[in-house]
Amino acid sequence: MTTAILLIAHGSREAKANDDLFALAEELRQSGPYATVEPAFLELAKPTIDVAGQICAASGATRVVLLPYFLTAGVHVQRDLQNHRDALARAFPAIEFVVAKPLGPHALLRQIVLDRIQETSEPEA
Repeated sequence: MTTAILLIAHGSREAKANDDLFALAEELRQSGPYATVEPAFLELAKPTIDVAGQICAASGATRVVLLPYFLTAGVHVQRDLQNHRDALARAFPAIEFVVAKPLGPHALLRQIVLDRIQETSEPEA
């Protein structure tokens, strides 16, 4: 089974705000076990989920994980990403499309929050 990753953020009209997702996708592509890692945006930026999903399908993947780069499972994750998953599954019936959990529930996020708080008490250089 060949798995591709579709890394999905909300998207912003401010291009620099989207750069983190592109950088993370490239880092995962270079260092991780997945050759295909495509960034995508729900709205306001490109590539869209549909376009990035087509790229994942064209890569030869038999499974595509839609990974929400979101903190909570709000409407976008529960409804919108599921709708995109369903559309991709209809367009590419030979490929399994699954939506992963958002980032927020992960235990390591607690440490990240504590690190960010600690950074505010360190003297600026």
